[in-house]
Amino acid sequence: MTKIAPFKALRPVRDKVHLVATRPYYSYKKNVLKAKLEDNPYTFLRIINPEFNSEKKTKPNSKERFELVMDKYKEFIDEGILIKDSQAHIYIYRQTKNGHEFTGIVAGACVEEYENDLIKKHEATLTSREAMFTNYLDIVGYNAEPVLLSYPHEQRIDELLIHCTSARPEYEFTTTDRIKHEVWVLSEQDSLSIINAFELLPATYIADGHHRSASSAGLKKHRQSKGTSQFPNEDFFLAFFIDETRLKILEFNRLVKTLNKLTGDEFLNHLRKSFKIVPLSKAEKPAHEHQMTMCLEGKWYQLDCKPDIIDESHPVRCLDAEILTQSVLTPILGINDLKTDENIEFISGAESISTFEEKIIKGKFKVGFVLFPASIEQVKKVADNQMIMPPKSTWVEPKMRSGLTIYNINE
Repeated sequence: MTKIAPFKALRPVRDKVHLVATRPYYSYKKNVLKAKLEDNPYTFLRIINPEFNSEKKTKPNSKERFELVMDKYKEFIDEGILIKDSQAHIYIYRQTKNGHEFTGIVAGACVEEYENDLIKKHEATLTSREAMFTNYLDIVGYNAEPVLLSYPHEQRIDELLIHCTSARPEYEFTTTDRIKHEVWVLSEQDSLSIINAFELLPATYIADGHHRSASSAGLKKHRQSKGTSQFPNEDFFLAFFIDETRLKILEFNRLVKTLNKLTGDEFLNHLRKSFKIVPLSKAEKPAHEHQMTMCLEGKWYQLDCKPDIIDESHPVRCLDAEILTQSVLTPILGINDLKTDENIEFISGAESISTFEEKIIKGKFKVGFVLFPASIEQVKKVADNQMIMPPKSTWVEPKMRSGLTIYNINE
């Protein structure tokens, strides 16, 4: 059984929604972020960056900075840029990118289910980052970017989505990255039907947003320990629920700055112990699982894993990202910690293969590895066994917008 909750969203007025909603601030290059902050007084980025154009600066992630964020958020409400729904609703959000529709449900996800592993995880969280987000939520009092949760295909939910999206959406706009966004505000009856349909689901899975989920659970514990827990909304957090068959999972590819004092030929000889190597005439992506492609000093190769380095009985050790780490990155290239080693960088599969190749040709990197994407079945198997995926294993779409349906924690 999966419990979801309707909520009274704070959301942009219709004529400004395309100006308010934004990608997360960390996804923008510095010059683009600066231009958006300068040119758009309505962007949600102004809330997240409250000191823009101010001479007074506070320390990042400090109580003082978070209080300024809260003040700016209240300013948007006072100016009528954000309005609050008078009744609790379930919302439907659809994102259309390159012809692919990501349609799902925006609702509250249950903190208790998160703690009881009915919202399943596949990624470890950093304690320091989790604590920072918990402190942030405690001060600002809202969730603005939904956690992305997937659920097993359920026909009844599909039927309800088709029914509810047959009406005209409350919001319909296209952003400059050519992505179309639509939001429906469901009636009380349709909201109840969705809630009841979700009770058929045994569990959901975090596709993106492990730290945000953990910090929401941490906030509940923090306030309970202080005796300040008082709001029903603390029992839930903002989430976007999407059918796992609608998710798009891409790979995270690896770029390495060093060959660990080996020549190109010496490195290839080491690889031959674990892979069958075939030279390629041009840049290519791997065709199937347990095949990788490699750009070594500007030349491309196909690497097929030999059977003895694949452990199909283990949910993590059978993953190509882990095979690469255990067979190449650590023993040959000396990279022992993918999270901290400065010799490795990651580029998502959303980037073109030519962009990947260009980074090596320019000379900053010696070698790069293109992986075959993990499947949702592999991700779920790791989560079901309470294990952890290797760092930067998946790039999951859709990427959510901040500021479309804001969840008020203090209610």
